[in-house]
Amino acid sequence: MNKTLNPKSVHAPVGAYSHTVNVPPSARWVAVAGQVGINPRGVLAKGIRRQAEQAFRNVLACLRENGMRKQDLVKLTVFLTDARLIADYRAARARVLGDATRPASTLLIVAGLASPDMLIEIEAWAAKG
Repeated sequence: MNKTLNPKSVHAPVGAYSHTVNVPPSARWVAVAGQVGINPRGVLAKGIRRQAEQAFRNVLACLRENGMRKQDLVKLTVFLTDARLIADYRAARARVLGDATRPASTLLIVAGLASPDMLIEIEAWAAKG
């Protein structure tokens, strides 16, 4: 089982993440390519909340296909195209992942993604012992 740890010598996390995640040596790893807000029919959702929710649902679908759950998430890297989208991104994350799922996480503001209509992309790493 993966264990999160927030060292006392480091500031408390400023969001829904952990500073470190310890993965057992025998764990099986899965890398999830950057997921965007496109549904299974190929339609990009409108707006940041819907795109973020769909991107998280896509990450979870990739995990399920590999026999994993959100609790197996180790690391998220999130790319947003505008810092003004952070509050809506966080609301979508809480809605889909819940408050108890706290993998290590990095949030980046970028100039753009593969399409100018895409507002968010989420990469993920998961491990299961």
